[in-house]
Amino acid sequence: MKSTVDDCKIIELPSIKDHRGNLSFIESNEHIPFDIKRVYYLYDVPGGAERGGHAHKELQQLIIAMSGSFDVIVDDGKKRKKFHLNRSYYGLLMPTMIWRELNNFSSGSVCLVLASEKYDENDYIREYKEFRNVK
Repeated sequence: MKSTVDDCKIIELPSIKDHRGNLSFIESNEHIPFDIKRVYYLYDVPGGAERGGHAHKELQQLIIAMSGSFDVIVDDGKKRKKFHLNRSYYGLLMPTMIWRELNNFSSGSVCLVLASEKYDENDYIREYKEFRNVK
């Protein structure tokens, strides 16, 4: 079954409220449907810059705005949809074979990504035309 933009969804992460500061957490196969094998983050993204611009054949991800905000545009080859991320207790679940573009980063924003696989350049589709042909 091929993923569609409708399979991309915002999930609310557990949030424990406390006057000393709030705490959220994520557990593999509990809050997200995969084992976390890699964690990375984007920061100091210059104004007007874009990130992403690719799809993954096998990798699934959870994208979180840990600080600040940014937009994630998802595309399944037929339909596009925009998600605005601006809360650290919400994450965008990204299934396989969805083209993604990240833009509109606010000053000081931090994008945290939890990935289902270790880095593998062969898993990337970096050309949109190729993505459309594979879909």
